[in-house]
Amino acid sequence: MLASALHRTGYRYLSRAGSSPGFEVVGGGPRPASSRVRDLDTKTGWAHSCGGERGLDRSRHENRSDQWRKRAGVKRSRALSWASVPRRLIFVTVAAAGALAALTAMRHSDSLREVNLQNLVGTKPAPITGVASVIDGDTIEVHGQRIRFNGIDAPESRQYCDDAKGFEYPCGRRSAEAVDSFLAASRPVRCTFVEWDRYHRFVGDCRRADGASVAAWMVEHGQALDWHRYSHGAYAPQQAKAEAAKVCLWVGKFEAPWDWRASHADGAAPAKQPLGIISRKLVAQSGYSCEPRRTCKQISSCDEAQWYLQNCSWGGRLDRDGDGVACETLC
Repeated sequence: MLASALHRTGYRYLSRAGSSPGFEVVGGGPRPASSRVRDLDTKTGWAHSCGGERGLDRSRHENRSDQWRKRAGVKRSRALSWASVPRRLIFVTVAAAGALAALTAMRHSDSLREVNLQNLVGTKPAPITGVASVIDGDTIEVHGQRIRFNGIDAPESRQYCDDAKGFEYPCGRRSAEAVDSFLAASRPVRCTFVEWDRYHRFVGDCRRADGASVAAWMVEHGQALDWHRYSHGAYAPQQAKAEAAKVCLWVGKFEAPWDWRASHADGAAPAKQPLGIISRKLVAQSGYSCEPRRTCKQISSCDEAQWYLQNCSWGGRLDRDGDGVACETLC
């Protein structure tokens, strides 16, 4: 049975006397007995029944090459798809993404809140002309726009100073009254733009209808100070003249407005509403006095409460919400 099986595969079993058993190929020359059955192992090779030729099983190698070709084809198709995108479209997309990132950073950066874009690009608003409402000694409002006088600083609305006798008086209120009277003498006022400040106020050089400079007049009459930080000494001659003549602020003792704001954090921000100007004559005729101090329960009328708010150092306590109205239960 073994011989017939081997014959069907192309081999013949040899068994001769005096020799060791072996195999030979049918139809071919003798093969050495060293050719063992391992030649029949199809995992590593195969023996052809006609010529005894040997070969390798290439099926695994062919599978690997097919996989490599498929991967290379995918990469090549991706490269072709990117190459088909216009370069201009890629550039526009990248530029748009960069602009969006820059805009987001600007919106979330607190340090840029005080930077005005109009100052950066160089465009300036047109001059503003109209009848002014007085906010305080260095700020007015025209057509709804807050305007800060450039280069000067006046006492704050709630600031008090000492007169020649050492008595305190509302110098901030007096400064506001002075600018109101000055503007009323020649209307309208015209203000040309200089810059925006951190409160988004229009900082400008303002003049009356007759051409008189509001800032120069305020400093010369002792109602404001030359703010060298911004004026670079433009009003230093007017201030020297007021100090020599000892007018208004220079009569007694006062704290520079910028120093007063630094020591009164609640008074650093500008007033929210225009202040009601009360003339010195009305103050003298009112009959009210800052002594003794009073509370809203001890005040009988809205006019009296407003007088204390505007003329007494303790009057701010009557306006707890800071809206410029004292004792709202009365007003």
